Amino acid sequence: MDDNKGKRESKINELIRKYNIDLEKLKEEQTKLAKGLEIKDKIDFSLADRFGAIDNAFVGNRMLCCIVVCNKEYEIIDRAYVFEKVRFPYIPGFRNYRELLPMISAFEKLSEKPDVLLVPGQGITHQRLGLASHLGLSIGVPTIGVSNFVVECDVRGEDILRNNKKIGKILLSKEGSNPLYISPGNLISVNSAYELCSGMINPPHKRPEPLHLAAKYSKEVLKEVAGNGSS
Repeated sequence: MDDNKGKRESKINELIRKYNIDLEKLKEEQTKLAKGLEIKDKIDFSLADRFGAIDNAFVGNRMLCCIVVCNKEYEIIDRAYVFEKVRFPYIPGFRNYRELLPMISAFEKLSEKPDVLLVPGQGITHQRLGLASHLGLSIGVPTIGVSNFVVECDVRGEDILRNNKKIGKILLSKEGSNPLYISPGNLISVNSAYELCSGMINPPHKRPEPLHLAAKYSKEVLKEVAGNGSS
C-alpha cells in the first residue's frame, strides 16, 4: 500500500513539474474564492421546477461534459454537451482546474437554464473549494455537490461536519449501496440541498434522477463521438 502511495505521489509530482503548476498559488485562489460562497437559499426551492445535472467523462486526452435540464416529471427539456481537449492533469484536490471550463461551456449552450444544478463532485465538503462550489460561483446558479466520498470531514449520524459545523448530509438512497455525500455548492443551504436530492431518488437508481439522466445522455454522446471520430 505504501509503495503504491509512493508511486502515486511520484506521478503527481512529475505532472506538476511537466505542466509547471504552482499548487500553493492555486490553493490560495481556491481559498479566496470560497469566501464568496453564499450557503443560503437563493430561492424557495419548493417552487423549483427545472432541475439540471452534469456528467463528465474522459476519452483519451479529451473531456466530454454533458448537461441536461428536466422538469418535475423528469422529462428532459434541454440538453447540451462539449467535447474538448483536457488542458490540466488530474491532481487530487484540484479537479476544478481540469473540468470547470468545459462545464461552463456546456452550461452556456443551454437555452433553458435550471433553477438548481446537480454536480457529481463535492461542494463545501471540499477542503477549500469543491467543483460544485466553483461552478456555482462561475455561473450564478444554485449548485449541489453529490459525491461518493469526503476528505477531512467528520460524520455524525447523517450529518457531515468540519470544525463542528454542519457542511453536508449523508444520503442512503438504496439499500446495500454506498452512501452519497450531499453538500451545497453555492446559493443553497445544507438542508435544502439534502431535501432536493432525497426527493429526486427514483428507484432503482441510486443517484438523484437528473444525474442518472445526465449519465444516460453522456453514454449516448460517447457512442456518437466515438463512432464519427469527432475531435
